[in-house]
Amino acid sequence: MSDTNKIIVVTTPGIPGKNVIRTLGLVRGNTIRARHVGKDIMAGLRNLVGGEVTEYAKLLAESREQALDRMVDQAEELGANAIIGLQFQTSVIMGGAAEMMAYGTAVVVE
Repeated sequence: MSDTNKIIVVTTPGIPGKNVIRTLGLVRGNTIRARHVGKDIMAGLRNLVGGEVTEYAKLLAESREQALDRMVDQAEELGANAIIGLQFQTSVIMGGAAEMMAYGTAVVVE
C-alpha cells in the first residue's frame, strides 16, 4: 500500500502554487466489495430504529481508501508526484456487490 503523503492528490484541475510540467495520463484504482450477512442484519435492525448505518459507512470508507491507494500506486509507477481531478464513482455489479473506483490525472508538478 502506498503512503498517500508522498504524492499530492486533489479534486481540483490544478494545484495552487505548483506548475504542471508533464501530464502522464489517466490513473485509476478500484475495489469490488460484497455485503456481509452479519452486517446486513445489524443494518436492518438499525434501519428500524433510525440513525446512521455505521456498518455500511465503514465499508464504504474502507472501499474508498483501498481504491485511492491503488490509484496512487499506479500514478507512482508512472513517475507522477501528483494526481489532479480526483473523482470517486460507485457502480452496482450485482445484487449485494458494488464497485468503488477512484480516478484522476497523473501529473508531474514543480
